[in-house]
Amino acid sequence: MAQRTAAELDDLTPFLARLTAVLLRSSGEGAQLIAESVADGARAYGGTATLVMVPEAAVLAVTAADGTGRTVTVHGFPEVFRLDQMAALKPLLAEVVAGRKDLAAASAELTAIDTAPPPYPWWLKCAGIILFALGFAPLMQPTWYEIATTAVLGALAAVLAVTADRLPKLARILPVVVSTAVAFVTIELFADSPSRGGPVLLMLPALFYFVPGDYLSAATAELSAGLVTTGAIRLVYAVFLLVQLYLGVLLGVMITGTSTRALFDIAAREDLPRWALFLSWIVFTLGTVLAFAIPLRFFWPLLLLVYVTVGVQSGVTKLIGEVGGTFVAAVVLSAAATLIARPPHRPPRLILLLPGFFTLTVGSLGMRGLTTLAGGHVIKGFADLLKLVTIVTAIAVGMVVGGVLAGGERKSPRPDADDHLPEAGGLPRT
Repeated sequence: MAQRTAAELDDLTPFLARLTAVLLRSSGEGAQLIAESVADGARAYGGTATLVMVPEAAVLAVTAADGTGRTVTVHGFPEVFRLDQMAALKPLLAEVVAGRKDLAAASAELTAIDTAPPPYPWWLKCAGIILFALGFAPLMQPTWYEIATTAVLGALAAVLAVTADRLPKLARILPVVVSTAVAFVTIELFADSPSRGGPVLLMLPALFYFVPGDYLSAATAELSAGLVTTGAIRLVYAVFLLVQLYLGVLLGVMITGTSTRALFDIAAREDLPRWALFLSWIVFTLGTVLAFAIPLRFFWPLLLLVYVTVGVQSGVTKLIGEVGGTFVAAVVLSAAATLIARPPHRPPRLILLLPGFFTLTVGSLGMRGLTTLAGGHVIKGFADLLKLVTIVTAIAVGMVVGGVLAGGERKSPRPDADDHLPEAGGLPRT
C-alpha cells in the first residue's frame, strides 16, 4: 500500500476510529490486542497509528508519511453482549491486513458491522438467558428443585435484561434491580426449608448472567500484561458490579422482612442423575450462544471446548486440588482456543474462550462470599472471598500461559502519552 498523505488521513482516521470503538466495546477478554489490531489496520493503508487506552476510551493518533496527523478520542463501553460483531470483524481485518480490501470497501463493511441489529430477536435472547441459567444451575446444586427454581428466577431475570435493552435508565441500575427481584421471589416462594439448600445457591444461577467474572479475569490478565491503568480500572468496575448485586440481594431480604441470617450457604442433598449433569452443559452452551449473540454455526466447537474444560478441571482437581485444576483447565482452554482461532474463517478467540471460561465459575464466588458475610457467617464468607482472589488469579495466569504456549500472544504495546502523538486536529471527538 502507498503511504498516506495528510489529505488522505481524513479517510483513514474515521475508519480506524470506528474500528477502535468496536474493539473497545468487545474487550471482554482484555485490551491487550486492541492497539495491535488498530496499528495493523493503519499499516495496511499506508499510515501509522498509536493508542493510549483506558477500558472505555482511547486516544487514537494517526500519522501520515509527511509527519502530519490526526488525533481523536474514541469511546466504547466494554461488554461481551454482541459477539456477533467480533465474529464479523475478524475476517474483515484479515482481508484488510492481507491487502485484499480497499479503504472505501472496508469502511463500508465496518459501518455495516457496527450498525447491524442483533442477530436474534428479543425473545430468543430471553430464552438464551434462561437456558444459560438452567445449564449453570446443577453446578450450584445438582437437584431437581434447583432446576425448577432457576427456571422461574431465570425467566424473571431474562425479562428484566431484555427490557433494559429498550430502557437505558433501567440498564444503568439493572444489577441492583435484578438481584433485588430475584432475592425477593427466592425468599418469598422458594427458600422455605434448609433441605432445599441455601437461598444464595438458589439465587445464583439466575444472577450468573450479570456476575462480572469475565471482567475480573480480564482485569487480572491486563495487570499481568503490564496494562496497569486498564487492568486497575476494569478491576474496580468489576467489584462495583459485584457490590451492586450484593446490595440488591440485601434489599430483597429487607423487603421481605427476613433476617440476613437466612443467607446461609448450605447445599441440598443431590438427586440429579449423571446424565442430567452431562446434558446440562449442552443447555448451557446453547444459552451462551443466544444470550451473547454468538453465531449459531459456532455452537459445536464451543460445546467441545466446554466439555474439554470441564473434563480437565474435574480430572486435575482430583489429583492436585481445585486451584491447580482450575489453572490447568485455563491453560488448556486458552491454548486450544488460540490454536482453533488462527484461521480467519474460525471463531475469534474471545468467543471460543467465553463458554469454557464461565464453567470455571469465577464471579459466583464473589457473590457467595459477600452474601454469606452479610448473613453473619464470617469465616465462610471470608473463605469464599479469599478463594475468589486465588481462582481469579489462577484463571488469568492460566489464560496467559495457554496463549503463550500456543504461540498466539504477541507482545502487548505500552505506548506512552507522549510517544508519537501528533497535534490534534482534523476530526471532532467521536
